[in-house]
Amino acid sequence: MKVANRRCIFRLSLRTLRANRARNRVAVAAIALTALLFTALLTIAMSLNEGVQQSNFRQVGGFSQGGFKYLTQAQFEALRDDPRIAAWGLRRFLGMPTEAPFNKSHVEIGYSDTNQAHWMYCDPVEGRLPKEGTDEAATDTRVLALLGIEPELGAQFTVTFTVDGHQTTQTFTLCGWWEYDEAVVASHILLPESRVQAVLDEVGVTPPGEDGMTGAWNMDMMLRSGAKHIEQDLNAILDDHGMQSEDNGQENYVRIGVNWGYTSAQLSEALRDPATVAALAAILLLIVLTGYLIIYNVFQISVTSDIRFYGLLKTIGTTPRQLRRIIRQQAVALSLVGIPIGLAAGWLVGCVLTPVIVRRMNGMEEVRSADPRIFVFAAVFALATVLLSCRRPGRLAGKVSPVEAVRYTEGAKNRRHIRRGGKRVSLWSMAWANLGRSRGKTAVTILSLSLAVVLLTVTMTFTRGFDLEKYLRGMAAADFQLANADYFQVGALWSSAAQALPEQAVTDVQAAGGVQQGGCVYGLTTAVQEFVTEDWYRTGRARWYDAAAIDQQVDYAERTADGLLADRVQLYGMEAFALDRLTVLEGDLDRVYAPGSRYIAAVYTVDEYGRVEENSHWARVGDTVTLRYVERFAYYDAETGAAIAAEELDAAYAAGRSILSRAETFRDETYTVAARVAVPTGLNYRYYGADEFVMNSETFCQDTGTDTVMYYAFDVQDGADAAMESFLADYTTSVAPELDYASRATYSAEFYSFRNMFLTLGGVLCLIIGLVGVLNFFNAILTGIIARRHELAVLQAIGMTPRQLRRMLVCEGLLYMLSTLALTMLLTVALAPLAGAAVERMFWFFTYRFTVLPVLLVLPLFAVLGVAIPVLSSRAAQRHSVVERLREE
Repeated sequence: MKVANRRCIFRLSLRTLRANRARNRVAVAAIALTALLFTALLTIAMSLNEGVQQSNFRQVGGFSQGGFKYLTQAQFEALRDDPRIAAWGLRRFLGMPTEAPFNKSHVEIGYSDTNQAHWMYCDPVEGRLPKEGTDEAATDTRVLALLGIEPELGAQFTVTFTVDGHQTTQTFTLCGWWEYDEAVVASHILLPESRVQAVLDEVGVTPPGEDGMTGAWNMDMMLRSGAKHIEQDLNAILDDHGMQSEDNGQENYVRIGVNWGYTSAQLSEALRDPATVAALAAILLLIVLTGYLIIYNVFQISVTSDIRFYGLLKTIGTTPRQLRRIIRQQAVALSLVGIPIGLAAGWLVGCVLTPVIVRRMNGMEEVRSADPRIFVFAAVFALATVLLSCRRPGRLAGKVSPVEAVRYTEGAKNRRHIRRGGKRVSLWSMAWANLGRSRGKTAVTILSLSLAVVLLTVTMTFTRGFDLEKYLRGMAAADFQLANADYFQVGALWSSAAQALPEQAVTDVQAAGGVQQGGCVYGLTTAVQEFVTEDWYRTGRARWYDAAAIDQQVDYAERTADGLLADRVQLYGMEAFALDRLTVLEGDLDRVYAPGSRYIAAVYTVDEYGRVEENSHWARVGDTVTLRYVERFAYYDAETGAAIAAEELDAAYAAGRSILSRAETFRDETYTVAARVAVPTGLNYRYYGADEFVMNSETFCQDTGTDTVMYYAFDVQDGADAAMESFLADYTTSVAPELDYASRATYSAEFYSFRNMFLTLGGVLCLIIGLVGVLNFFNAILTGIIARRHELAVLQAIGMTPRQLRRMLVCEGLLYMLSTLALTMLLTVALAPLAGAAVERMFWFFTYRFTVLPVLLVLPLFAVLGVAIPVLSSRAAQRHSVVERLREE
């Protein structure tokens, strides 16, 4: 028979709440802290996500979700109206200036429509975008500053730039400008589409030009489905129009571009990896467990304190289900107060902490997210955690019988018959016995405290493991490196004598003082060939070309009598300073040092962990290598075999003729491979695509007939770093603006910024989980006192003094702390090496170092907590006299 008593149960739960206002405040604080934890973490995560996305977008150069590159006009017009596309933007690249004052800047000239300009952060703050049929142009303040032009509407400026290999000089009228953003890689000079076409006609370039991109139609877009699966959507659009992005040898091939800046797209891809899913699930479980540990003991206190009341309710017919409903309704009522407080406080905490974290991360945008999903998810997680936390206390209240409830003492059901003996009872033994009375509560408390210390240990191990020396060895092999600005520019390949470092620059640096040792590295500016097997020739091109294109290149390649193919090779001429910094993988490098030596070193690729890619070079130690130094090539039509004069090459290429080249005047030199080596990242050409060999500088200059210095690398004396940094900054700005430099200090700043980010995030998590542990410890002590108030009164009645009572409670607190330290040490010893090995696989500059320093650091804090909290909590048990407490039933 069902009885309509829901309203009665609801009234009873509310009145019970009103009767325990002090306890309600503790419960509301615990729920608010849980909501604060979730909200703060979500706010920080969402804010950092937005900041990372904005930073990524600026590095990419825009925030369109994806696009199709190098289209014909017909392809563009066919694709732009696809229903999957919410909005599209058009961009046509024209050219780039490379001469001073743009030799240290990446500036692109072309047309972008309104959408495209907005997506590329090219929104004029003054003026507007250029109109069709005019000589107008819009650009950023940095381009204007480099040209020496004041940002005034109507100002004229002239730019010399290259259009598909053809140099042209054009004058424009400024119609708008925007502020330069240092985080954006490229600056833009935007022209009307009509002016772009006019310049193409003027220089005789038909889109897409010889480079495959000049004047072509590039369509970026926003997708109706969002950014979760950009690549799949782009391929689906192409498929619907009979195009594809897989085989670049087919006529219907279209290259796609996916904006990797969207973290949702990255996450969608990452979720395909079971390991990533497991890691995210573990993090979520840790967060929920943390919230559970906050609230569980609070409801345990509530049920323990009211257990006699629940027993009396059962004597008048209240069912276990109704008792659970009472506790659940109380939890929801308390949540209605605590969760909003926690949401507000958590968002404020997140907003305060986010800038602190962002300041430790170079180049990240500072964003404070107020996404409604933060509050929805945090509220749902907090409420779910509250309901989960009150399940076990609810079952306890429902299971206890009325008689047991009236006589309930915590842990009584776990008591076993203990054989009497002559062993002396002490306060420590009593404290230890009390911890065993409620093993679940004790385990939860110790676990929550241990989590904080383990996390602190992991954070310190993590941050201390980042190895600056290892990072610098991989990124910067010398304190400073001076070269032509093109050497450091992404996309500007160092390959000509015009990019050489002047001898005077080296002299000026040495004269500045403080140089301890240094050396020049000479770069190849002439044609040099090696001879390789057909299999190796094909292997080297497999990553760049399809099978048909490789077959054609093999057919066109020059072949020796023994079947070897001529291929391009890259050479280094190193002075002793640079040779000393090579990593020798096999062999003896000493024989390479001798002037005029016929010994060379083959350059192999190694990954960040120093693992050698054995298939990155064909030469082995002891091999004989023949290098051909070409002074002049002869050119032939690939189909007819007719000779083509050098001055007719441009016209032949423009006509679409296939051209063969053969070394006509050359000199062959033979060398022996003395060693296999790896060139540090900071000392290489900064691009790849050909087999590389190292020889000493004298041999290089003698055999190549050139003395072109690619860069000068050097170390300075202790304490001279700042002075040299200042000198080079001024020198490359005022004296030789065509030069640029890199320093170890730059890489060190990047390293510390990266490390500090993890230190801050770990510190925040340690603080939050540490507060949880302390709160649970306080709850555990307080719960024990409340549940045993009658028993403690009996102990005092038979002679225990208040001081002995406090000492016993202090002993309990210290035993909690000692147990926590023991569990922490056990978890640290067991898990830290495993975590260290996992992190070493993630970060090549990480070196695991075992440490117990965090445990030692928290010892004094634990000692204070172990004494202070029991002493303060015991006051609650002594507010009433012993007689009053004995009368309680």
